[in-house]
Formats: sequence, C-alpha cells, structure tokens
Amino acid sequence: MAHIKINEDLPGIRCLMDFRPETAVPLNALAEVLLRNDEGLNKGERELIAAYVSSLNDCAFCQSIHGAVAAYYLGEDTVVNVKQKFKEADISNRMKALLSIAGCVQLGGKFVTEKEISFAKNEGASDIEIHDTVLIAAAFCMFNRYVDGLGTFAPDDPEMYEFRAKKIAEETGYANSSPQ
Repeated sequence: MAHIKINEDLPGIRCLMDFRPETAVPLNALAEVLLRNDEGLNKGERELIAAYVSSLNDCAFCQSIHGAVAAYYLGEDTVVNVKQKFKEADISNRMKALLSIAGCVQLGGKFVTEKEISFAKNEGASDIEIHDTVLIAAAFCMFNRYVDGLGTFAPDDPEMYEFRAKKIAEETGYANSSPQ
C-alpha cells in the first residue's frame, strides 16, 4: 500500500505522475531526452542502463518496465543476462564498460574513477556516451527512490510491461505518454 493517497489502479511512477501532473511534465521530458534518442548510445542501450541500475536498486517497477523496453530493442535474453552478470553477457566490451560506470554511479557519484572512464574510452565509448550513461544512472537512482519511497506497487504480470514497452517504443515515448 502506498504511503500517500494515490490512484492505486496505476502502477509505479504512473500513479505518482497522476497525483502530481505538474511534476510529471519535467520528469517525462527528462526520460524522453535520456532514453529516446540514438545519439551515441542507441535506445536499447539507454533502456538497458536504466533497467540495470533499477535492478541494482531493487526497484521492481522500473526494472520491469525499462527491462521490457530494452528487451523490445535488444531481446529478453540480453536483459536477463545483463541483470544477472553483465560482464558475462553477450554485449560489447564498450557496453560492459558503460554498465560498470553505471554501477559505480548507483553506489554514489564519487565511485566513478578515472580508471572506469579510461577503460570505457579504451573500449570505444565517446564522451557523450559516458556523459549520458552517468546521467541515466543518476536519474534512475532518483526515479527508483521516488517510486519506492512512496510505496507504489509493481504488477507481477509481464504482459502488462510488454504491452507498455511496445507502446513506449512504437507510439508514445515518455514525453507524450499520459499516466493512464
């Protein structure tokens, strides 16, 4: 049960955006900028970082929805393997280096070291990819704490996440999606 009076028919961040639509606009705009472009990182990689950080934070809703969107682009096996042991997943060394940076950010910004950055650059990561990885990881720590800090619920039905993921990927994105 949520800690405040919200529409409990809406899961995760969707009920919070329904509760405070004026905060939904900038939060959705941020998600749109971070997750819905292909400059540097592609959409699947961006969603994978969001899902990975959300899994580290044990945020059921965010890891499920962003995992489903990442799976839409990259395949379910990739998402599952990254969440379990990203260093052994069938992804590029560049992406492994970026996920390592994301994991450092999840612990705290000062855990990102020059060693992590140099390794990512040596694996072909650009400055914009490193920047966006850090910002996605930091933003999802905030989103995860927002969702879990107010006690929202996460449905168990994977089909709901797959339906929403397809809609996000093919139709609405984040900035144009309504909580309903």
